[in-house]
Amino acid sequence: MRTGEPLPAVGEVLAALATGLWHWNTATGLVTVDAEAARLLGLPAEGTVLTEAQTRARLHPVDWNEITGVIQLAVAEDTLAEVRVRIMDDQGQVVRVARSRSKPSFDPAKKVYELIGTLQEVTEPRPGTPAGRTAVTGDWRRSREAFLLDAGRALAEARSTAEVLRVAAGLSMPGFSPDGLAVFGVDGDRLTIIGHHGHQPGDEGPFSHMALATDYPAAEVVRTGRAVYLSSPGDYKARYPVTWPLAQRFGRQSWAFLPLTVAGHTMGAWMAAFAYPVAFTPDERSVLTTVARMLAQALSRAGVAESERELTDGLQRSMLPTLGPQIPGMSIAARYVPTGGGLQVGGDWYDMIPLPNGRFALVIGDVQGHDVRAAGLMGQLRIALRAYASEGHRPDAVLSRASRFLHGMTYGDTDAADPRFATCLYVEADPTTGILDVARAGHPDPAIRMADGTVLTRPTAGGLPLGIDPDADYPTTRIVLEPGETLLLCTDGLIETGGHDMETGWKRIRTILEDHEGDLEGLADALVQAVHGPSSHHTTGPLADRREDDIAVLLLSRQGEGAGGPVVVRPRVRRTMLSVAQAEPERVAVARQHLRELLHDWASADQVDSAVLLLSEMLTNVLVHTDADALLLAEVHGEPGGRRIRIEVTDTSDDLPHKRRPGELASSGRGLVLMELLADVWGVDPRGEGKSIWFELCEPTGEASADGTS
Repeated sequence: MRTGEPLPAVGEVLAALATGLWHWNTATGLVTVDAEAARLLGLPAEGTVLTEAQTRARLHPVDWNEITGVIQLAVAEDTLAEVRVRIMDDQGQVVRVARSRSKPSFDPAKKVYELIGTLQEVTEPRPGTPAGRTAVTGDWRRSREAFLLDAGRALAEARSTAEVLRVAAGLSMPGFSPDGLAVFGVDGDRLTIIGHHGHQPGDEGPFSHMALATDYPAAEVVRTGRAVYLSSPGDYKARYPVTWPLAQRFGRQSWAFLPLTVAGHTMGAWMAAFAYPVAFTPDERSVLTTVARMLAQALSRAGVAESERELTDGLQRSMLPTLGPQIPGMSIAARYVPTGGGLQVGGDWYDMIPLPNGRFALVIGDVQGHDVRAAGLMGQLRIALRAYASEGHRPDAVLSRASRFLHGMTYGDTDAADPRFATCLYVEADPTTGILDVARAGHPDPAIRMADGTVLTRPTAGGLPLGIDPDADYPTTRIVLEPGETLLLCTDGLIETGGHDMETGWKRIRTILEDHEGDLEGLADALVQAVHGPSSHHTTGPLADRREDDIAVLLLSRQGEGAGGPVVVRPRVRRTMLSVAQAEPERVAVARQHLRELLHDWASADQVDSAVLLLSEMLTNVLVHTDADALLLAEVHGEPGGRRIRIEVTDTSDDLPHKRRPGELASSGRGLVLMELLADVWGVDPRGEGKSIWFELCEPTGEASADGTS
């Protein structure tokens, strides 16, 4: 070539140097080779596209493992990847040695490699010589150790029998790799086929349910616990002439049958069959034996895990009921999520019980603990509650009997070292009137989602958790579920999951209840997703290190008037009612909280404070100056920005309040004075028996609220 002449094409230069080009993309799993590279691989000398499996079949298995390691190292060090490989023919014989150089690149987002490299034949050292073995494969023992580490990690991560078999089928052993695998199990006195690879469907038929006394290698391995190695078809035919015809049709050249042993017990056998002769040297037997031990451990773990899943699924189906038939005028939805323990069913439960009087009962509860005993006690307690309720007892009597029942089980002589208790909420519902009679045993109070979306907790009288005091009393509280309203019953797991306490967790749940616009099933899903779904659905609370708890949710919705199905009604009236007895002065604080929740979206915070102050004065006046109980009725009318609230307190006393002028140090007498100052309108209405004192406040418009005026 003279100076100044154009250089020849790259392809011409490489062809003159007997150097081939290849391109490998792990995203597609395809290897593209030119004519020279194809010739070196023992293929027709023309450009072609191969799969990874086809390429791997042309290379020695050890060299393929070395290629992957060299590529990863080259990417990490940003260097060229150089490796020598042995090219194999269809009979598994080495035909030549080639050197490959490439520059790999790695896409961390897609986790794929792409390589463009060269392939060139080298003539020395000769394969099979000590120098050749070192140059081509590197340290074989180090490759074996790396393989065993990878295999052990992959098998340890498998969670089911199917995953274990997939991992076993994908193992590429250093220096020799089987192309046929089978895993045998034992069922009584017969072999079973757990799984196989490298065979056609139906090929396992003659070997399935084979008697252990059969003259077959896998059966002998199970009987004796010792491995069987067959290096050639002649060895197989000589040792097992009866079953040789069954194996002959697969065309294998060598076989290894190894015991699968766990804790000294042989649970089955593993067969590795090879398409080329294998001598089964001590090193090769060591690798096979180690893989068999890891495979046995993985299959044992997977079997235990699958048995546990089957057991817990059965427990869940039997212990957690399906909701009963549709109730005219009402809809029910329920959810259970076992987040606290390893079982798929824990100590939380819910139930719906038809009652003899035509009503039905809703029950939700939580047995202390997150273990098998908690699940067992939950099942027994649920059955006891159903029995007591079906006898027709009232809610207080049902809980009293259930508490005595649980106390007898957990505080007896046999279980004295591990006493347990349970919280419970029992609601007897009348679908015709919406009346709910509630008895509570140490459980969180129910909540009501009103027809306009406002959410109020409903404080109810309660007693000790079940099982603590066999003589405990459980008073009943009556509330009314109005048309379009939804009752929420839940365990504390719904509120506190995600590191929340009762206060911060309830704010999260309340937001979901108020904002949801779908049906009842959608609301149940939204509540669970808000606390137990992906991290995008919830935020972690201040107690992130707190142990998670199981979740049980029950929703009861009363349909709107005249509606044929569950509908969300948005009326212009928001209402709440609460009684305060003479013996319960602490319920004045409950009434104040109720009123604040009713006015949570009121435009003027000052008016809310005024309403709460006036309500306290009215309720206290009844408790101090009469012998009667007080009944609070609060109603909000109209649309936001122009609403009016009317608060009325009724009692059975005929003594009418009268206005006084208290002195500077007087401790009473200011109620009506405050009423005149703070209320827009107020009054006292005598009734046939007793009286009613009331006041009204009008919500300021947007402009007035912004100015701070009312």
